[in-house]
Amino acid sequence: MKKLSYILLFISLILLGSCEDEKNLATPRQRGFQRINFPERVQKKYVLTQCNYSFEQPNYVGVEPNSYPNAEECWYNIEYKPFGATLHLSYKSVKNREELFKLLNDSRQMVFKHVMRADQIIENYINTNQFHGIFYELDGSTATNAQFYVTDSTNHFLRGSLYFNSKTNQDSIAPVLKHLKEDMIQLINTLKWE
Repeated sequence: MKKLSYILLFISLILLGSCEDEKNLATPRQRGFQRINFPERVQKKYVLTQCNYSFEQPNYVGVEPNSYPNAEECWYNIEYKPFGATLHLSYKSVKNREELFKLLNDSRQMVFKHVMRADQIIENYINTNQFHGIFYELDGSTATNAQFYVTDSTNHFLRGSLYFNSKTNQDSIAPVLKHLKEDMIQLINTLKWE
């Protein structure tokens, strides 16, 4: 009997010690994503005189020469610092038809090397009085989500590719990606060959 009372006392002490105030218990949170407040778009003209072109972008971006060791003179980065993304621009002066075809082929290969990871690649054709090209949208878990090239087929060729500075989740970056694609389209719509 004495042994049984010790066991009951031990169990009651354990039960009393395990009771906590309900306010201290962790409660699961609702699923959701962080709200993103986009900065106001105030367009600013960027003129790259040594590269013979200009464009407009929002004032919250930074345009800097590409610091990659093998970068050429007219390779620039547009830094979307509020969103942790970079648009890499590479400009080439077209000397002849063979060089143009090589640039077009290289651009297409750079997009389609992501075909194994992409759910789909959408080609949007660009055709204006000054130039033509393709805007690529890559859906899925690819390293880049959007790329484009534009050319006048005689003198100028500009290629752009958008990368986020860290590994991303497609669902969580969807609103930011939509916003940045609009900025890329703004660049293309305001592009002028100097």
